[in-house]
Amino acid sequence: MKTRTLIAATVLLAAGTAFAQQGVSKDEITLGSIQDLSGPLAGFGKQVRLGMMLAVDEINEQGGVNGRKLKLLFEDSGYDPKKAVLAAQKLVNQDKIFAMVGHIGTAQNMAAMPVQFAKNVPNFFPVTAAREMFEPHHRLKYAFAATYYDQMRTAVPRLVKEKGAKKVCSMYQDDEFGLEVLRGAEAGLKTIGVEMAEKTSYKRGATDFSSQMSRLQSSGCDFVVLGTIIRETIGGIATARKLGFNPTFIGSSASYTDLIHKLGGKAMDGLYAAHTAQHPYLDEASQPIRFWATKYKTKFNEDPTVFSVYGYTIINSFARAAGKAGPSLTVDSFVKAMDGMTIPADMFGSPQGTWTATKRLGNDKSRLSQLQEARWKVVSDYIN
Repeated sequence: MKTRTLIAATVLLAAGTAFAQQGVSKDEITLGSIQDLSGPLAGFGKQVRLGMMLAVDEINEQGGVNGRKLKLLFEDSGYDPKKAVLAAQKLVNQDKIFAMVGHIGTAQNMAAMPVQFAKNVPNFFPVTAAREMFEPHHRLKYAFAATYYDQMRTAVPRLVKEKGAKKVCSMYQDDEFGLEVLRGAEAGLKTIGVEMAEKTSYKRGATDFSSQMSRLQSSGCDFVVLGTIIRETIGGIATARKLGFNPTFIGSSASYTDLIHKLGGKAMDGLYAAHTAQHPYLDEASQPIRFWATKYKTKFNEDPTVFSVYGYTIINSFARAAGKAGPSLTVDSFVKAMDGMTIPADMFGSPQGTWTATKRLGNDKSRLSQLQEARWKVVSDYIN
């Protein structure tokens, strides 16, 4: 009798611990994502969210990952780091997510990561290109695209020489995002013996850039590095045009979006921006992208964007790693899978990415596009 009781207890214990990993059950993997759905980056947040949802639906229609369906939960940060912390606490402690995927925003990720790491929840492919997404090294950090720092470090000196610029200046958001753009530009300029002549900043959420642009104009700047996102890029350039101030403008991948020319109009033509994946203009796209875009538009009644691409590829990359981790999915098995992961170049133009136990950034390559007649046109191929 004692033996049978012991066996029964052992079976019950095994059953209870078989799926003891937070966020993993017999049938589901629960993921969380924090997006800006109500603040200044709501345009980006909506697009990332829809791209993720399409990927989740496709994966689940094909049987999920090792027999488990993906369950994706969203919270809104409003692009506020304090709200991001509250969102992370809910997803991690109440919803019991396995991983945070595609969290948008530099300051927001930095605020939320301690909440996640305290409960062994990975931060997978955040939608920000800040170095803090993989530095300092942490076993739960994984980033996928060239950093703002590296984008500017490589693109700015190349374009300065090409344009014969005499006075390089910068307007940047006064937080870690804007500072990363500035630092990268300054590092790149140093390689060609040039210093940043003038710098001016603005607070997150600002809408008036007249004093900043007047200052750069009066300083005689003919080349301006923008550490800006959507409305700050549009507002800054539009203000400069009204002042008759027309330097070369260059931004990071945070400025590489169809929203710039859709909302800013003709005045935005001439802007350069670094990026990886390319915006999917459907009349120029390959057949596979057109097929994908048709599914997206059928489901959501709008055309996809490059941020839709980010969301879509982030979920597919997670599924690839979770599939490699095997049926007994745990954070340890996921980390082990990612620490030997290679994801090939995709149809959207993203370069191949590789991750190891000591390399948590997939690649450091970026290319450059310019807005010409309200369309982004690639003007340089990938450079390290």
